[in-house]
Amino acid sequence: MRLQDKVALITGAGSGLGRESSLLFSGEGAKIAIVDIDADRGEQTRKLVEQAGGDAISLTADVADKAAITEAVNAAVAHYGKLDIAWANAGIVSRGGAAALGQEEPVEFEDFTEADWQHVLGVNLSGVIYTAQAAVPHLKANGGGVILATSSAASLAAYPKIPLYCATKAGVNGLVRALSLDLGRFGIRVNAIAPTHGMSPNFLMPPGAPVVGQSYEEVAGPWNPTVSPIPLKLQRPPSLRDNAKVALFLASDDSAYISGATLGSTDGGTLARVGMWFPDDINPEPVS
Repeated sequence: MRLQDKVALITGAGSGLGRESSLLFSGEGAKIAIVDIDADRGEQTRKLVEQAGGDAISLTADVADKAAITEAVNAAVAHYGKLDIAWANAGIVSRGGAAALGQEEPVEFEDFTEADWQHVLGVNLSGVIYTAQAAVPHLKANGGGVILATSSAASLAAYPKIPLYCATKAGVNGLVRALSLDLGRFGIRVNAIAPTHGMSPNFLMPPGAPVVGQSYEEVAGPWNPTVSPIPLKLQRPPSLRDNAKVALFLASDDSAYISGATLGSTDGGTLARVGMWFPDDINPEPVS
């Protein structure tokens, strides 16, 4: 097992990728400190991990609150005695980002308020900084370890109507590069995943909504790769587990000499496109 006897703290672990990864990491031998702003969701994840035979605790914290996430990290270390992996996974989309699902009206750039910016900045970038700051002393004491962040394909290619989100995720990539230089001498690796597909609809749903447990593509209905915009044609839709497996690679010693990288996870060739579309760009031939 790739994470045998490791202690992994995962923020935003009450739903989506965080929950799926808690189950995957536990199955690979890790003890899991589940951190989420929603206590009920965190408890649900803990129960699922324990039902699968794993060891987990649930901690409640808002990652945008430095004191709160520091307290959660310290509580995890107090419980398990050490910390090997700190994954700053919690994230939110900026206001209007759910417009594609008809849940919100899109927001014009000039109409975003200071509160809009501070909210998405606090969770998506400050939350990564605060989680890493809280983890570093424990990782140093441990003789090294892993800091992982969840970035986004929106940090690598423009997404419409969510400029604040794109900016914060691009900031995550810069932070990862800088920390890899500063922390490498302590044996601490710092990387990020940038998911494109296979992410949870809960990301665009209101707080407290039922946890879906599947990807956008899985809940969209019967999978038909011939009409999918993903260049890579497989006979199944991308899943949360596909992204979780890339995170597992970066959290494990399989990536012992990777640091400062942001890996596009579950990309399927989407980010390989050029800046203009051609008639045969998506589906040049039917897939049998």
